[in-house]
Amino acid sequence: MGILLSDAAAAEAGSATGSFITMVLVYVVIFGAMWFFLMRPQKKEQKRLAAMISSLETGDCVLTTSGFIGIVIDINDDTVIVEFGNNKNCRIPMEKSAISRVEKPGEA
Repeated sequence: MGILLSDAAAAEAGSATGSFITMVLVYVVIFGAMWFFLMRPQKKEQKRLAAMISSLETGDCVLTTSGFIGIVIDINDDTVIVEFGNNKNCRIPMEKSAISRVEKPGEA
């Protein structure tokens, strides 16, 4: 009788270990899928925006996050002065992070 009891206990312990490994494997797969579909594209987009802003020059046409289109007049450390519309007196300083798209003068 003692042998049967120890065999049953060993089978139960092996079953618990197997289910624990399966549970850990499922969590690893879920985290990997979340990283691949959520975090990786976001990091890629942040790198693209950083490269675009670092290549910003005076005379570039920019689209702001609020939807205004203007021409870059001056660039400081983390701010730019953008001229909007036909009125050449409408110059607004804004942060570089407010720029969503840059077009060089030769592009169209």
